[in-house]
Amino acid sequence: MIYRFRIILDNKSEEDIFRDIEIRKTDTLEDLHNAITQSFGFDGMEMASFYLSDDEWNQGEEISLFDMSEAGTSVRLMNETQLEEVVNEDQTKLIYVYDFLSMWTFFVELGEIVEEATGTDYPNLMFVHGHIPQEAPEISFEGEDLNSGDGGDNYNVDDYEDMDFDEQWN
Repeated sequence: MIYRFRIILDNKSEEDIFRDIEIRKTDTLEDLHNAITQSFGFDGMEMASFYLSDDEWNQGEEISLFDMSEAGTSVRLMNETQLEEVVNEDQTKLIYVYDFLSMWTFFVELGEIVEEATGTDYPNLMFVHGHIPQEAPEISFEGEDLNSGDGGDNYNVDDYEDMDFDEQWN
């Protein structure tokens, strides 16, 4: 069986930027990672992770390209995780983050499950819409601005001279 995904860049501009990719359900998340990076023109040399997601795009369990976990903890790896293990008709959404310094963030959604077409090489880039910008779109984090002077406990991170601690403690 073939999974048809739409991968949408999370950008705040008016232009939609997405790619439609077909891939075997037995391929790994690393195979999907490679298809995504190639379809958007990345070199594929940066750290990346998929995250399980619910219908509201809330970020869940991480599935990483490399094992960067601390001793005693484990993380699922892309090359050990088949698509059909994490995506199906009931669980259709993933979040994909490429290059943790730039934070290219994509919404990955399973749109259709079809039969394999004879003579088609998979993964298959089916459709391209929009051009990726030179730099990753800025991600805005919800919450209080710590520099405003009114966030949290009314602290301003630039005004710490009145706080009761010794800067030279070590």
